[in-house]
Amino acid sequence: MASIAKIPVTIITGFLGAGKTTLIRHVLAHSAGRRLALIINEFGDVGVDGEILKNCGVDSCPEDNIVELANGCLCCTVADDFLPAIEGLLAREPRPDHILIETSGLALPKPLVKAFDWPGIRAKLTVDGVIAVVDAAAVADGLFAADEEKLAAQRALDPSLDHDNPLEEVYEDQLLCADLILLNKADLLSDEALEKTRAEIAAQIPRAVKIVATREGRLDVEVLLGLDAAAEDDLLARPSHHDSEEGHDHDDFDTFIVALDPVADAAALSEKLASVARDHDVLRIKGFAEVAGKPMRLLVQGVGARVSHQFDRPWRAGEQRGGRLVVIGQKGFDRVAITAALMV
Repeated sequence: MASIAKIPVTIITGFLGAGKTTLIRHVLAHSAGRRLALIINEFGDVGVDGEILKNCGVDSCPEDNIVELANGCLCCTVADDFLPAIEGLLAREPRPDHILIETSGLALPKPLVKAFDWPGIRAKLTVDGVIAVVDAAAVADGLFAADEEKLAAQRALDPSLDHDNPLEEVYEDQLLCADLILLNKADLLSDEALEKTRAEIAAQIPRAVKIVATREGRLDVEVLLGLDAAAEDDLLARPSHHDSEEGHDHDDFDTFIVALDPVADAAALSEKLASVARDHDVLRIKGFAEVAGKPMRLLVQGVGARVSHQFDRPWRAGEQRGGRLVVIGQKGFDRVAITAALMV
């Protein structure tokens, strides 16, 4: 007889490069016997996060239980993408004990939480909790904060202009919907800077939400899962900048794919990517590259000008080698100049 208990779902949100995939990998590796399923929502058609997680080799979440949704944002395409993915997971035998959803870094979590209030979903699933992963170093550097002096000068010239900061709005919406906030990459900050950042985040949230400092998303899975928040019943306590809008789009952001020729040196590639990010206000770069003479594929991850790289797995027999990078920035950044700089 099938169980009638609702399956708990954890929504993992957070801005581009905050460490969501690293957190999920940690959960998969420390599942404590739970059968897990995972829905990954990417921004761009190179499935970097999916590739990382599908290759982690963790028995608690077999590859068949990982569903990857690309070329769309779950906060905008709930009916088209999310519901079929959920139905497919619920049809599996055995059914998962817990479902994890990794939203894209540009997604607003509240529309997704609202979907769990739909009658067909409510009877089967509940939102155990919304976890917001924050890049502590990026927040400390003011990446999401508007330049108040610059905005004041612009408004003085033309008070009718709308100078809202789309980066700040997405970031704040993710915090406002959270049941738990992970101040990730805490090791990149001093104790003083970390506490200042924690206080700034706490001041933005109108309700009591636990803020925990983490490194590489490492936190006891018993803390991450089992929050029992039933977030779908608590929507009014989760305000959003977009509550009055009928829809939400990503016209403030742009993304494109760059194909890379084999590179001679991994460190030199990271330095080049950091330079391009600085020169062209790139928010996020991630993807894979081929290093000449190396049997392993190079994984590249960049948040602003902070770029890291590592060889993640051997190239498979018969696999087409080559590099592909997803580049994400605010609308209007110079695709041609960025591509040219990466090709040098």
